[in-house]
Amino acid sequence: MLIDLKKIEQLGKKRESENFKFRSFLKGQDSEKIDRIVHALNKYYSSKIDCAECGNCCIALQALINKNDLEKLTLGLKISDSELKKKYTEVDEDGDLYFKHKPCRFLKDKKCEIYNFRPEDCESYPHLHKEHFIGRLFGVIDNYSICPIVFNVYEDLKIELKFK
Repeated sequence: MLIDLKKIEQLGKKRESENFKFRSFLKGQDSEKIDRIVHALNKYYSSKIDCAECGNCCIALQALINKNDLEKLTLGLKISDSELKKKYTEVDEDGDLYFKHKPCRFLKDKKCEIYNFRPEDCESYPHLHKEHFIGRLFGVIDNYSICPIVFNVYEDLKIELKFK
């Protein structure tokens, strides 16, 4: 198990071509079987790796904010919808609302200051518990260099499927 963020980032660059070849390989596999394997690996690594000791996703990514998140955030932060949007968010080219700062403004000493009312995108990260893993491989490859859980799951999946 590898948790060193610098090493994970280096290996992400080094293995980029391999990871895209593995992505192509996965596209030809049984989706339900892959989900079962990924869910088991995710459960294992999530129990071994403490996200609160890492926080790299909060440093490298910008969380998507949906309507339910807006309600939770305005109540939790005790600010208006318009103030929240003005101070903390931006809209991307697809019209989606995101936190605008990297690292996240709510990350202090690798701890989330809004943990109890954080966005769903943050709560479900790294999204490996979800169905249809094969349909989300670009995101997985993007997260491979950021998240130790994703890195270890993807590497073990290569081993499990005897990918060379």
